[in-house]
Amino acid sequence: MRSDFSRRMFLGSALAALAGPVLANAPQRSLRPVPRPPMLGVPRVPAGEKLVADAGLDARVTYAVANATTGQVLEGRDTRVGLPPASVAKSLTALYALDALGPDHRFVTRLVATGPLTEGKLDGDLILVGGGDPTLDTDNLGTMAANLKAAGVREVTGRFLVWGGRLPFVPTIDTEQPDHVGYSPAVSGLNLNFNRVHFEWRRASGKWAVTMDARSARYRPDVAMARMRVETRDLPVYTYADRDGRDDWTVASGALGNGGARWLPVRKPEVYAGEVFQTLARANGIVLKTPEAISVLPQGTVLVTQESGDLRGILKDMLLYSTNLTAEVVGLSATVARGLHPQSLKDSADAMNGWARDSLGLDSVALVDHSGLGGDSRITAEDMVGALVKAHERAQLKPLLKSIPVPDGPKSLEVVAKTGTLNFVSGLAGFETCPDGTVLAFAIFAADVPRREKLSEAERERPPGARSWNGRAKVLQRSLLERWSALYGMS
Repeated sequence: MRSDFSRRMFLGSALAALAGPVLANAPQRSLRPVPRPPMLGVPRVPAGEKLVADAGLDARVTYAVANATTGQVLEGRDTRVGLPPASVAKSLTALYALDALGPDHRFVTRLVATGPLTEGKLDGDLILVGGGDPTLDTDNLGTMAANLKAAGVREVTGRFLVWGGRLPFVPTIDTEQPDHVGYSPAVSGLNLNFNRVHFEWRRASGKWAVTMDARSARYRPDVAMARMRVETRDLPVYTYADRDGRDDWTVASGALGNGGARWLPVRKPEVYAGEVFQTLARANGIVLKTPEAISVLPQGTVLVTQESGDLRGILKDMLLYSTNLTAEVVGLSATVARGLHPQSLKDSADAMNGWARDSLGLDSVALVDHSGLGGDSRITAEDMVGALVKAHERAQLKPLLKSIPVPDGPKSLEVVAKTGTLNFVSGLAGFETCPDGTVLAFAIFAADVPRREKLSEAERERPPGARSWNGRAKVLQRSLLERWSALYGMS
């Protein structure tokens, strides 16, 4: 695979900064980065091509690195080839959300009454109104139930309604994922516990005891909207069906052992949140009817509000833990805040792609969602580095990214970045602060798309060979970071 460099030798304002004597006489050929001459006392640095060959990935590998302050592109390989970014896409989503919502934005969940409250009796309906909070958990609902009691509500004569229509309903983030993986749940304007339900099993006296609950730090309410049956078989491990308005699961007894637990995705997030709140309200002496999901929000009086943390903190956690649900919800919320009405994740991602072209100057970004879970998303190393240079200029992203260790690099080398991993896809993009203080913006992508596309559904959760492949990709990333520090981080 040949090595090339960006057609844009300078990004953003770097053209003006570097104009003058350097560009006084126009060259006969396109400018290309020129390696520094060998210096006494500096060990020879392996070439990028050698590092790629040594990794033995048998995959397409692209990368680019630029001076984050000036925008000057220093080195690259196939920089204009689009590859799946995996969760590196969340970095763009963070920038998109900050631009549309602002760093201090807070999501608000409300309890709304449609009738008067007289001597403890609410003569009307009670509505749990989702505000798109991606971090809402059972503890938050417990606080809301206690606050409803504190507001004087003892009885509700009408219905108990739940509304998540602030954002479009999406049954699963990526339809190509196995049904049972917790990282691809439904998305709505009302989400609870990252739209996951906790499944636990234990075997005693030859029988299985199973529970499905919405546990959090303080509460562990059982749920009935998701149910599990153990069936005598070896495969498939799980089956899912939408049956009787519930998430209906079965699990193979041959896969359970003596006990264990895992989080399963929720496909009916509004009903899930409503049922959990109903249980917590009952614990506070307030009996509510069975929750009903509605599509149109009636007018009413706000009785209780629950605010999330600020967007800056939400995004920092999203980038640290790579939570797909958070990425999709903040991305959709940003699109709605821009006055658009997306009907799907792809609609919203298309809006974000357009914003990235207009605001960040990206040429060929083509994401299909906000989390990077969809394998059809594409971005080039050139575009990713261009976005990072813009983010550095605006001081937006670097403080939110997690630290990436480079064990063999200098002790004073600091790397903050977003990782991205799918089956036979690995990405890393962020900022490298070299020992002399130079800050580099970089993006590294590797993907074996044909191998990924050959996987059967049963292989997608733990495909053979994927773990060792990903390990080699990470070794390549660290090696490139060490190379760039040695070459471009010396005064």
